[in-house]
Amino acid sequence: MSDQSAGRNGYRTRTNLVRGGLDRSNFQETCEAVFATSGYVYANAEEAEAAFKGENTKFVYSRFSNPTVAMFEKRMALAEGMEACRATASGMAAVFASLACMLRAGDRLVASRALFGSCLYVVSEILPRYGIEVVLVDGADIGQWEKALAGGVRAAFLETPSNPGLEVIDLPAVAELVHKAGGRLVVDNVFASPVLQKPQALGADIVVYSATKHIDGQGRVLGGAILGDPEYMEDHLRMFLRHTGPALSPFNAWILLKGLETLDLRMRAMCDSAERIAARLEARGTLPRVVYPGLASHPQHALAARQMSGFGTVVGFEVPKGKAGAFRFLNALRLIDISNNLGDAKSLVTHPATTTHQRLSEEERNHLGITAGYVRLSVGLEDPEDIIKDIDQALAAAAG
Repeated sequence: MSDQSAGRNGYRTRTNLVRGGLDRSNFQETCEAVFATSGYVYANAEEAEAAFKGENTKFVYSRFSNPTVAMFEKRMALAEGMEACRATASGMAAVFASLACMLRAGDRLVASRALFGSCLYVVSEILPRYGIEVVLVDGADIGQWEKALAGGVRAAFLETPSNPGLEVIDLPAVAELVHKAGGRLVVDNVFASPVLQKPQALGADIVVYSATKHIDGQGRVLGGAILGDPEYMEDHLRMFLRHTGPALSPFNAWILLKGLETLDLRMRAMCDSAERIAARLEARGTLPRVVYPGLASHPQHALAARQMSGFGTVVGFEVPKGKAGAFRFLNALRLIDISNNLGDAKSLVTHPATTTHQRLSEEERNHLGITAGYVRLSVGLEDPEDIIKDIDQALAAAAG
């Protein structure tokens, strides 16, 4: 399932997730060290001057860079197969910084309409305040991309698979259109992770993550990552992050390093379970809709099979009787927890219409497939038969 092609250093993804970016101190510790420090000292004034001029590689201040954070950034870059990475305090800090660092008043941004609620707020509410023109399109409709990009663009932004509707977007086709229009394509790859999809290999210029999700994988810390080429990092992102301060803490970076070590194994197990659960739910024949890219019934199933090496850990399905039925289902669960997080070792379920996407109008939600009965299940590491058993009893309770 995982992408095991050789990376930039000659090692495959799974190896880089364990050993990429390792930088031991003079103590030669086995486990990566946590450098819990805000600042650094200098041997002399000349060294300090050279550090601030960028004439040496000395760490200056942990808002700029930190040894533990740097290890996480190097490991992410190697696992993703990209040249450079900068870490942030959260996934939303990564999304906002990836766009805001290169957009100016008068620029155009084209974005997929099917986005996580906070991402949609950034592109549709915050960026326009600064004079940025934003055009939203239905991501699976290449014709809409072509029309929106015809007038030129500074950047385009999308999620694939999308949160929470699991829409899959043709990355090579969109990337070609964005580049022809003179822009950069930014892809939020959080649902796939570096294990299941490599957006840069499919034409993306910049890849962003909420490391809070699968990369941590155990609901412990917040974090984000932005990956791109050295030109983008130097000309746009580096000084933006340095002076606005969305810095990842060294402890959180250490937790995320530990999460990366098991990411491949966790994704394999959770994807296998998600496929089994989605198939069983569809086979019931009693649910109005089951959404999972691994099902032949998914409208972009063939596309997902081409550009992903696995179909993901999230399953969406419609519970009969709208919000009332969905709430009865959620409240009847005994094993699966109600939470708006995902990618956790524990199975989690949420009702997007009343949580992550509650700000949207009913018409907007229905257009995205976020109906009153739709629930999003993030499949964890429990035995899949136990997860299915819990879903079955909760659906029976909701029906009664």
